[in-house]
Amino acid sequence: MRVRWIIAAVGALGLALVTVFVPKPWSRTASTTGSGPACPADAKEANLDFTLKDMHGRDVRLSDYKGKVILLDFWATWCGPCKYEIPAFVELQEQYGAQGLQVLGVSVDDTVDKLGPFAEQFKMNYPVLQGLGHDDLQEAYGPIWGIPVSVLISRGGRICGKHTGLPARESGSESLERAVKDAFEAEIRALL
Repeated sequence: MRVRWIIAAVGALGLALVTVFVPKPWSRTASTTGSGPACPADAKEANLDFTLKDMHGRDVRLSDYKGKVILLDFWATWCGPCKYEIPAFVELQEQYGAQGLQVLGVSVDDTVDKLGPFAEQFKMNYPVLQGLGHDDLQEAYGPIWGIPVSVLISRGGRICGKHTGLPARESGSESLERAVKDAFEAEIRALL
């Protein structure tokens, strides 16, 4: 009987710690509403010292994108919410790529044979990177409790935003894809 109470107490403590320390997804900040700085003054330096393979087997160094606004997206082919984000990221890359935006998609646990067909189906126009086996990258931008997780990095290499999950829709008639694009677009434009 005593063991059960100990287990219950440890479980309750663990739940309390997760509730307290897990960041709230998509809280509207001054930068997303347009009334404050694009990047917090105390923004952490982004670790861009990683080289990953893209879906074609070529090496991609994150540091090659320093000087651009980077949207680093952690996702997977099986992730439902990720499928809502990707079309918005394709649009944003097309719309703001020439101005200095670079979307990078890191598939956290898919094998390369799944990435090609998925990227083709979703018309992904940005690098799709193999994150399988790169727990060090997830740790550098974590903790990552679930996906999708999207990290916005400034031209100066600072982490200006990190979002878990999907943003809430502003109105009932707005599509989820549109809500994703609008939420990210506000932050990206502030950083460009």
